Amino acid sequence: MAYSELIKNSEKIRSYMRDFYVYGFKGRDAFEDKSKRVYDDESRRVKGWLEGYIDSYYDDSGKKVFLSIDSRTISRNPLYVAFRTRSFTDWDITLHFFLLDILADGPATVKQCMDRITETLPDASARELPDEGTVRNKLKEYEQMGVVTARKEGRTLVYALANDFGEKLCWQDAVDFFSETAPMGVVGSYFPTGHSSPFEFKHQYLLSALDSEIMADLCGCMNQHRGAELTIFSRRRNRERAHTIYPLRFYFSTQSGRQYILGYHYIFKKPMFFRLDGIRKVKQLGIEKNPERYEEYWEAFDQNLWGVSPGEQTLDHVRMWVHVGADELHIPERLDREKRHGSIRQIDEETWEFTADVYDASEMLPWLRTFIGRIVEFECSNAFVTQRFCEDIDAMRQLYRGGDDGAIQ
Repeated sequence: MAYSELIKNSEKIRSYMRDFYVYGFKGRDAFEDKSKRVYDDESRRVKGWLEGYIDSYYDDSGKKVFLSIDSRTISRNPLYVAFRTRSFTDWDITLHFFLLDILADGPATVKQCMDRITETLPDASARELPDEGTVRNKLKEYEQMGVVTARKEGRTLVYALANDFGEKLCWQDAVDFFSETAPMGVVGSYFPTGHSSPFEFKHQYLLSALDSEIMADLCGCMNQHRGAELTIFSRRRNRERAHTIYPLRFYFSTQSGRQYILGYHYIFKKPMFFRLDGIRKVKQLGIEKNPERYEEYWEAFDQNLWGVSPGEQTLDHVRMWVHVGADELHIPERLDREKRHGSIRQIDEETWEFTADVYDASEMLPWLRTFIGRIVEFECSNAFVTQRFCEDIDAMRQLYRGGDDGAIQ
């Protein structure tokens, strides 16, 4: 059973799923963190969670197991199962139904909710019933989530269901799409839409599901204008290191699916990127009295950012002339849509110019290559980028060139 063994620490789940199936399955001999018995227990547990999505092969070192998922054949990300293995108390679930049912009949105070629960469970002893503090904390949690509202009548808080609660599930297609494409889509995966999803994805980055809780913790810091202490694990050095930042923005790679947090580093005094899959823990720090200052840092830093590399001290200048036919207006439209902080201008009837000043022009190479066959002129102040671009052209020419006579294969 996938959910028969629940775990309190979600980082433990995240770590095992990564080590076993994402970065390469660890055999018993390579598993050094815990005992062999722990290895057997955790390996069996993860296999149970991901049943139907695991494949294997044999090599000289033995059996290798890995994730095998075709995103075109699934409508829900199977890695969200990690969030359904969390342990919980009996009243976490029971109070959810009790409180929503009670408030569906009209506004109520904490005491009135307690009275209704006692009436519903007349045979329960005082020890078996939730205390007033538990009910109050659950209502406060729902208030923060927007499920209920609270107003004061004298010195007493009266809770009521939010006006739009219960109306969101009608957006079935939106929920289905959100759960598979948006950051923290795990929220949408919990809503039963009652129909098969109409969406299929040719390219879907499933592994970001494992970073949802880290992202939620960072969002909490950003919403409250708090700093954050990140516990980063370096696989290359095999050790943890703490970084204190003021979180500014999330960045997502459409090429690799990786997720990053950009934060102003308190020690190094500059904006820095951190990959979410390398963050093990987020600790909230104090509230910043002047968050506008960090917003200005981000606006200045973002002006010359292409990807997530801050590059060197100097900016790289890129200039590219692209040939555009009379009936190919979609090309300048694409340039305008994808130029980010660059600029475009028309040189003549068949030539458009793209220019940009960026921290690291090497990040632009995959995008620049998509215009090969149209590029009239190309130059970059970074000699490495220019050389690499020309080498790519030569390699492509050799790939398509035949024998000595130059015939195309």
